Amino acid sequence: MTVDHVLIAVPARDEESTLADCLRSIEVARGAIAVPSSVVVVLDSCTDGSADVARGFADVLAIERDHGNVGRSRHDAVLVGLRAAGVTPSRTWIAFTDADSSVPRTWLREHLRAARGNDAYVGAVVPQLGELDEARRRAWERSHPPGATLGHVHGANLGVRADAYLRVGGFLPLFVGEDVDLVSRLRAARCAVAESERHPVTTSGRLVGRAPAGYADYLRGLTP
Repeated sequence: MTVDHVLIAVPARDEESTLADCLRSIEVARGAIAVPSSVVVVLDSCTDGSADVARGFADVLAIERDHGNVGRSRHDAVLVGLRAAGVTPSRTWIAFTDADSSVPRTWLREHLRAARGNDAYVGAVVPQLGELDEARRRAWERSHPPGATLGHVHGANLGVRADAYLRVGGFLPLFVGEDVDLVSRLRAARCAVAESERHPVTTSGRLVGRAPAGYADYLRGLTP
């Protein structure tokens, strides 16, 4: 089914140092597609200047919450974004990324390509290798030959048609693994899920993250 609108959902918790780069990269990706789009940033329990950064982007809807929970933040972004845009769920694609990540110019093109004939899309995520120490960088490169990221679900590069998202109940209020859980329920509901390593999202190489047992913990555990 044709996609008439793309909703981009970004949860942020104390991401003042990375949020502007994230939103600028999204601006570029939005400019590379002809489909109308909108961006919602959920400022969840922020104590830094993330709100000021988000509100510096005129075409971004920034909302504040005090969940301290990424699953609830992602879900709020969807509900608020759909309501604000006044769109039809069956013709709306939701693209998720994270505030510590940067998307490539081709990011939304790849999501829209996947939307043709699929209900969801699982994309690749790679760390900023320059932020890793040499031993971890080599360990990451050694453990990630072509195809290694397939099957791994990351909220920083995830897409879903809005009607399928709502049908399975959306993100649950999980502190970690909310992305894996959502895709599992989509597959259980026999939704078509596309996967690709093309056009990966680049995310922070930090070793201490916002979510327990998240991507930062994975990077910290890399060994030679």
